[in-house]
Amino acid sequence: MVLKINNMKLKKVALSLLLACCVAGYAQAQSVNTKEKSEKLNSDATLDELIDYALRNKIDLKQAQIDQEIGEREIASALSGWLPQINASASLIHNIKLQTMVFEGQARQLGVKNNSTVGFQADQAILSPELFQASRAAKYIRQQNNLNLENTKVNTVVDVSKAYYDILTSEETIKIINENITRLKRQYTEANARYETGLVDKIDYKRAQISLNNANAQLKSANEARKYKYDYLKSLINIPTAEEISLSFVNQSLESNILLDTTELLHIADRVEFRQLETLREIQKLNTQYQKWSFMPRLGAYANYNFNYLNNEFSQLYAHNYPSSAVGLSLTFPIFTGTKRIQEIRRSELEEERIEWDLQNLENMISTEYSAAMASYRSNMNEWRNAKENMNLSEEVYNTIKLQYDAGVKTYLELMTAETDLKTTQLNYLNALYAVLSSKLDIQKALGTVETTR
Repeated sequence: MVLKINNMKLKKVALSLLLACCVAGYAQAQSVNTKEKSEKLNSDATLDELIDYALRNKIDLKQAQIDQEIGEREIASALSGWLPQINASASLIHNIKLQTMVFEGQARQLGVKNNSTVGFQADQAILSPELFQASRAAKYIRQQNNLNLENTKVNTVVDVSKAYYDILTSEETIKIINENITRLKRQYTEANARYETGLVDKIDYKRAQISLNNANAQLKSANEARKYKYDYLKSLINIPTAEEISLSFVNQSLESNILLDTTELLHIADRVEFRQLETLREIQKLNTQYQKWSFMPRLGAYANYNFNYLNNEFSQLYAHNYPSSAVGLSLTFPIFTGTKRIQEIRRSELEEERIEWDLQNLENMISTEYSAAMASYRSNMNEWRNAKENMNLSEEVYNTIKLQYDAGVKTYLELMTAETDLKTTQLNYLNALYAVLSSKLDIQKALGTVETTR
């Protein structure tokens, strides 16, 4: 009876533990799900929120961060050579024929038929050119990985900003086309009414119908283009294309973001690409030094302990142990390697020289890139000012001709021409505005002043 009660208690305890494990697992799963949900993009996201999300989730950045971690593992692996290296070895030998030696004119067999050895050896590097080079290169490898990550962040900020402004431009374009459709519908209604009352022939309202059809087709094309631009933005920030996102354009006046200090001087050393190449040059210098260090001797210490088993009978092989142990120093000094070291030194020096030319070439490219970006910005600014003035003028012309058309002074063809000019100048204004913003980002990238910390 007592045993039965104890079994029931054990079952209750087991069920309680199982339930606790299930609850803990569910809580952990909920915390994981909560963490995943917290990574979702906010609704009505602003440009800053898009950039923040991209800097946390873009695939290229995640890969760059993994590359950083891989670099740390490679450094740790290379430097682990300074730690003692402990190895174990074992052997089992059966001599079919024992070796025969002649002593004092008599042939005698030496050794036993079976022998086995289990040994342990510890080696400690004291003087090693490879480890010297790894120790000095670790700093530059970390720096190179950090610069690769920074470069990816710069490109991310620029690409996401351009994609956002492109979508904003599309939204404004669609708004203009809708306003144009509203005007054309009103004109079509008025032209049809005039035709019905016999004031004009059917040509005016047919022209209005053609213009309205063209505007509707243009609206459909603009909506399709906007869909692609949203999908492109999703790909930049690592969001599935099937997932819907909404952006906020509140207080995001395009005009307020176009100004730039054109007097800022170019400092090539601020560019990530230049710093990457400088770091590569330092790594190459270390490689040249390493090739020179190859003339140095290699010094190490060792200690070993061996279990030796010897017996003619295999069944009694491990009955007795004859251990041995030793400590010592090993010195290796390379004397002649067929001029290989000299050739490697010269090759590394030539690679250094090549990197110097790469640096000079990069300076020229950056200067040209900055000059092209600045010229594009100034040119786009002029086009934007001209487009803005033309848009204001065409709006005045359209309003005037509309009043004159309503009064019967102007023809419908003149009204359509004015309306087309208004729409064209509005779209030209938006395109010029986006071109200015895009060239501004190009200048900031050329200057190396793109903000990647949020």
